[in-house]
Parts: sequence; C-alpha cells; structure tokens
Amino acid sequence: MADVDVDLQAVHDAMVSAAYEAGKMILAANPADIDTGTKLNSVDIVTEVDKGVEKMVSGRLAAAFPSFAFMGEETYKPGVRLGPEPTFVVDPIDGTTNFVHSFPNACISLGLAVDRRPAVGVIYNPWQDLLFTAVRGRGAHMTRIRGTPPQRLPLARSPRPLTGLGSALLAVEWGSDREGANFDAKAAIFRQLAASRESGGSMVHSLRSLGSAALNMAAVAAGQLDAYWEGGCWAWDVCAGWCILEEAGGRVVGGNPRDWDTPLESRVYLAVRGAPTGQEELVEEFWAVMGDRKLEYSV
Repeated sequence: MADVDVDLQAVHDAMVSAAYEAGKMILAANPADIDTGTKLNSVDIVTEVDKGVEKMVSGRLAAAFPSFAFMGEETYKPGVRLGPEPTFVVDPIDGTTNFVHSFPNACISLGLAVDRRPAVGVIYNPWQDLLFTAVRGRGAHMTRIRGTPPQRLPLARSPRPLTGLGSALLAVEWGSDREGANFDAKAAIFRQLAASRESGGSMVHSLRSLGSAALNMAAVAAGQLDAYWEGGCWAWDVCAGWCILEEAGGRVVGGNPRDWDTPLESRVYLAVRGAPTGQEELVEEFWAVMGDRKLEYSV
C-alpha cells in the first residue's frame, strides 16, 4: 500500500495525542510501588505500566484506524513478522530499566510502518516533556515543551561534515544479552572504538548509552550524536526513530558490514546523522572496526 492511500498526517496527530496520554500514565506511576517481571533475564524488565500503556495505545489507535495492524512489545508473539499492510509498531516504555530506577530517560515510541518501511514516527519522553515527530516526506521536528513551536531537525542550521570516528560521539548499548558471542563482540568493539590510535583503536570522542534505542535514534536525528550502533533490539525500538532520523537527513544501514539496505526487522543497525559529507565514509570506517565480527540475532 502506498503512502498516498494512508492519511499520514491524521496518523501522526493520533499518535501524538496517544503519546501525551501515555506520558501522563508513566509520570503518575511510582516505580517503587509497581509490579515488575522479567522476560529474557534479570535485566530484561517489564512492568505493569508497560502493559497498561500498550493497552491504552492499542485501543485508541484501533478505534481511529480499525483496518491497521498492530505490533507491540508487550503483546508480541514470537515468529510474527511485519507485513506490507499499515502497521503500528509500538514500544510503550522504551528504557524500562531507566524507568524502574527512576532515571528520567525513557520514552514511548510509536511508529507506523507501511510496506515494511517507517512512515510516521513519534517519540515522547514525559520527564523532559520532549517530543520528536516525523511524517515521511514532510520533515522531522522536536518540541521541547508542549505548546511551544516545534524545531525542525537537525537542530543545526548548517550541520557539520562527518570527519570520521576520531571526531565522533557515538551511542552504544549493552543490551540484555550478557554472555555469548554477541556480548563478546560488543565488548571488543566498544574497547576498540574507545582505545587510543597508538594502541590500534579509533579513539572516538566518547561512547554514550542513553538506555533507550528510540532516544538514541532521536539524538542522532537532532545532531546531538554522530552515530548509534545497535544489536539485539526489535522493530518497535527503532521504527519511530528510523523515520525521524531519515526525515532529518540521516541514514540507517545494517550494523553488520556491507549491509547498506537493512530491513526494519534486522535487529542490527547503524544510524548516522545528517551531514553534507562523510556519511558513507563513517559507515565504512565503522564496519572496518568490526572486521570479520558479526552480531547475529534471531527474528
């Protein structure tokens, strides 16, 4: 189905409304008093608030767009894949570990995929009252306080060229896998990125972990980070941010070498900010750091 068959602006408006309502629910919760559980292991956390927010969002969006499919983190069934039909791709709280620790860096991430590609993205951090939005073909915006004029992304009027890893600020995440080949590869690559050039490293300016894939992607879109490398997250973690980043002139490729056209469900991504020059060169330099190493996750 082509975008022209879907009123993307109406979808955007409904998603923004749902995001603000979700923000109220999240802020009203006291992490010290809520029930929590785990999925993969003790660091893969889910709370009753995650489930309540997803239920509210799915209900509102289904009422407004009954023909659309829905894929949410808390109701996902293993093996289900995105189809070509318009599909809401939702993470009710991206950054649940931050949330349960009362660390104010988590968000709701609402994406719409059409033909398996991001078409609308809405990310909202209620603690900072920070909203990122995009509609395919219509640009990306950030609203710092509700009711104030949105700022177009990237925030810089004239983004700087990308000049390589040695001058880059990168986002990375440990994820919930804490053993095995993927964990070992991440640890080795993190070290090589940070190490001095004299010892064979890239000596990036630094590595950042915001604790939320969506907020990492949004920061790259804003131009506050130069790139974000991720392995192990899911479509609902990146769908909204992907749309926002592309509309801000950025690019998403595979997190494994030589994957220039990675699908939304690949689970391994490299996101690079918008820049007049240097995007492809930064990607190639990052892939060279990886060498023969690859991250592999089942879908």
